[in-house]
Amino acid sequence: MKVAEVLHMNGGNGDTSYATNSLLQRKVILMTKPITDRAITSLYSNLNNPKTISIADLGCSSGPNTFLAVSGLVKAVDTARKKLRQNSPEFHIYLNDLPSNDFNTIFQSLQKHQEEIKRELGDGSGPCFFNGVPGSFYERLFPTDSLHFVHSSYSLHWLSQVPKGIEDNKGNIYMSASSPPSVIKAYYKQFESDFSTFLKCRSEELVKGGMMVLTTLGRKSEDPSSKDGCHIWELLAMTLNDLVAKGLVEEEKLNSFNIPKYTPSPTEIKVLVEKNGAFTINSLEVSQIYWTEFDNDNISKNNEKNNNGGYNVARCMRAVAEPMLVSHFGEGIMEDVFHRYREIIADSMSKEKTQFINVAVSLIRK
Repeated sequence: MKVAEVLHMNGGNGDTSYATNSLLQRKVILMTKPITDRAITSLYSNLNNPKTISIADLGCSSGPNTFLAVSGLVKAVDTARKKLRQNSPEFHIYLNDLPSNDFNTIFQSLQKHQEEIKRELGDGSGPCFFNGVPGSFYERLFPTDSLHFVHSSYSLHWLSQVPKGIEDNKGNIYMSASSPPSVIKAYYKQFESDFSTFLKCRSEELVKGGMMVLTTLGRKSEDPSSKDGCHIWELLAMTLNDLVAKGLVEEEKLNSFNIPKYTPSPTEIKVLVEKNGAFTINSLEVSQIYWTEFDNDNISKNNEKNNNGGYNVARCMRAVAEPMLVSHFGEGIMEDVFHRYREIIADSMSKEKTQFINVAVSLIRK
């Protein structure tokens, strides 16, 4: 799997698109808003009435969430500068994702979002200049000392590649309780390498005193194979195994498919930040969202056939995982996959209270 080519959300604005099925990610951005607001307000105060502020959103994807985080940051700065009775800075906004991301949808809606921001801020607010930056955030993206603030939400759990040495992870598509210890170790080693590279790159791009707020899917347990971070993918593995049993998927195909992802614990993040040495941890917080919290919106309420639960969770996961699945298994079985997946998710939700764990860290460049 060439991760840079297939690791993107479903594009466009259709029924299975990420833009239509990203309520979970939206909830997470809103949950962490107090953290981002505190961080950028502190940054602005320390910059002493700056003429420009450069903000990068890494892993921006496409759809309404793309502008949700950055518009919140701009509003927080505007509130702070009004309290201090200062002139507004210009905002240089950089939207980054892999080249395979649906940047067309982003820029088609850009004018509308610019007008909304200008209308909400009112007279006296500085202009916002938006730029698209395609590329992996596991490499340098910006000039040295060019950024003031970096934001990333629900992106850093994705790895730069599927870990090497996990051929024995048969029947699984990610870490699980049945994965050999060597597989668990390989996943962590890949995350350690990627996250360390990310910190090194950003330490060179951020100005001294610049800040980052990073939110990732994570786990509370120190066991990487715990349900905290693995359960949703274990259910997808169950789905694919069912299709193998029905002869719709080749067993060899399943055994050669693994998700390039790692859900870190707060301790793992803390250790790697301290090892890097370029950042001070301002805050490190853990939150959770129960699957049922975003499975009861108007879509499922107004559609009787979907009232057995799991509908929106499955739609969310389809928007995220379908491009990877199509690249490996082909497009022909996708309806079978996600029909069965929704049934398995609904059954799991009926038996236990399942949740997504979020880890948010606020960092200051030394």
